[in-house]
Amino acid sequence: MERKAIGIDLGMVYSSVAVFQHGKVEVIPNEQSTRRTPSYVAFTNNERLIGDAAKNQAALNPTNTIFDAQRLLGRKFDDPSVQVDMRSWPFKVINDNGKPKFQVEYKRKIKCFTLEEIISMILAKMKDIAEAYVGEQISEAVITVPAYFNYSQCQAIKDACVFVGLNGLYIISGSTAAGLGYGFDKKFPIARNILVFDLGVVILMYQF
Repeated sequence: MERKAIGIDLGMVYSSVAVFQHGKVEVIPNEQSTRRTPSYVAFTNNERLIGDAAKNQAALNPTNTIFDAQRLLGRKFDDPSVQVDMRSWPFKVINDNGKPKFQVEYKRKIKCFTLEEIISMILAKMKDIAEAYVGEQISEAVITVPAYFNYSQCQAIKDACVFVGLNGLYIISGSTAAGLGYGFDKKFPIARNILVFDLGVVILMYQF
């Protein structure tokens, strides 16, 4: 039987997962029947929550609810932009030999998590959503990231994939993925230029 690979749009605020089956791409709904899942991870005295359940903790349990994690990708703790972001976050980020880590209280103990670990938890959630939908185990994925991501940032995403047993086949920009999707089922007699306009929650990007 042919193995399925999934596509994950790893967003700063929301993430989505899709699969190609029955001759088309299907964006998969989560447990709340929505096709986007908050990129939030929350820790309580009893459990770890990801997605909508985690976002619901933001007001009740702000110091242990992680969001905007991608802002730290490829950055050192003393990076000026990290210091600015930290002032607006309710959760704690600590300095671990120059590398930022998230410090939370989980099951009544102080725990520290790397950025890759937090991202891997979000990826695991998207993987679980896909597996429940297609009814089989998924081991390969294509991940979309912002166009401005550099090599080290993309490598961090690949490392996060390894944590959850996903083979990151490709790490590509969201605008590139949109362009490929636009032309996937079309035939053009001559070359054509298109403009991809990505109006995100946090960042506005366009690519020609």
